Amino acid sequence: MILAEKIMALRKKNGWSQEELAEKVGVSRQSVSKWESMQSIPDLDKILLLAQVFGVSTDYLLKEEMGEEERVVYPDKPEEGSARRVSMEEANEFIKVKKETSNKIAFGVMLCILSPMCIILMPELALAGIWAVPEHVAEALALGFLLILIATAVAIFIACGMKTNKFEYLDTEVIDTEYGVASMVKEKKNALQPAFTRNVVLGVSLCILAVIPLITVSCITENEVVIVCMVDLLLLLVATAVFLFISVGIEWESYKKLLQEDDYSPAAKTQSKKNQPYVTVYWLLATTIFLAWSFITNDWGRTWIVWPIAGVLFGVVITIVNIFAKKND
Repeated sequence: MILAEKIMALRKKNGWSQEELAEKVGVSRQSVSKWESMQSIPDLDKILLLAQVFGVSTDYLLKEEMGEEERVVYPDKPEEGSARRVSMEEANEFIKVKKETSNKIAFGVMLCILSPMCIILMPELALAGIWAVPEHVAEALALGFLLILIATAVAIFIACGMKTNKFEYLDTEVIDTEYGVASMVKEKKNALQPAFTRNVVLGVSLCILAVIPLITVSCITENEVVIVCMVDLLLLLVATAVFLFISVGIEWESYKKLLQEDDYSPAAKTQSKKNQPYVTVYWLLATTIFLAWSFITNDWGRTWIVWPIAGVLFGVVITIVNIFAKKND
């Protein structure tokens, strides 16, 4: 390992962000970033300070090869003795797969959001006499359409999941990238930044604007067909926004996984493992509530509200779980 890789590895071993390490050695976060991406080399006095902060010798930092007795050991992977090594080939393959599946997964999620549209609109059209079929037939056709869309989405998720299964360790295990990988990933991430920002801005704008037609029409008329059409329009706009988020977000997250940033830092991965049982139970409960409410009331035009509420509450639940976990620790 070279100096840049050793600085990154030791920083991650201690669970520090670049900002935290920068504060400890009296430099800017950009300086630490340049050290780790090989854009610059720390001065001798900074190397001495780094050795002191990390609790290693300057000889260890400066010599080209790492001896077996000096190997960096990550606390949450002690049984393997070291972090999992990710080669340049693995990193490029992972990024390629994520790019290939991002739009497909985004389309699948979009189908799930759009699936209630017919079950909201078609029975109402039949009830109003606009569509010349019995109401129960319209409901049956709408339910069939909903199931087809969901089945298509599930098939897409399974197919994409099979392609990415072998990279699941990036979500749960602490990794150590080979020489040049971090620089390559950072370059790709920086190149994606404009598209990521654009999609997020457009998506948020669509979500905000999506409610305007429904509110406006509700104030003007009490015609149920028109109002239901506006509900469907709301779902379409929200689905489009979600597509924008996911299509670029999956690739963005792939870079963060390789760089072990934010939710994919070693400390966050350890906490995520502890939270997994609670996450599984939470979303199973949310799904059960949604399906039970929908099929019992047959009011699909309103039951979709379960998902945004569940999404907001999820953050609250995880925060509470983490607080109790810290107290127990």
